[in-house]
Amino acid sequence: MEYIYAVLLLHSAKKDISEGNIKKILEAAGIAVDDIRLKALVAAVKELNIDDVLKSSLAMPVTPTVTAATPAQTQQQQQVSETKEEEEKKEGISEEQLAEGLTALFG
Repeated sequence: MEYIYAVLLLHSAKKDISEGNIKKILEAAGIAVDDIRLKALVAAVKELNIDDVLKSSLAMPVTPTVTAATPAQTQQQQQVSETKEEEEKKEGISEEQLAEGLTALFG
């Protein structure tokens, strides 16, 4: 992925996309450069019109998908919340029980 980023960086700076320039960018970022991979990338990029590729990728609309909860999901969520409330009630000590405990302690 870093190799592609280097190509895009050179393209946006309107610099020559060559093995030497890509290698300089990758080395400056602290990335070990694979010469075979670098040569293959440069050969592939020479056949591409990067502007056209970018335009076609930006032209694809991205729409967020919003899904409404089904009635079954809503009912299930209500049941879960009711169960949690019941558990909290069972776990908690009522004020009356607390007062009885303090009365027993102090007489």
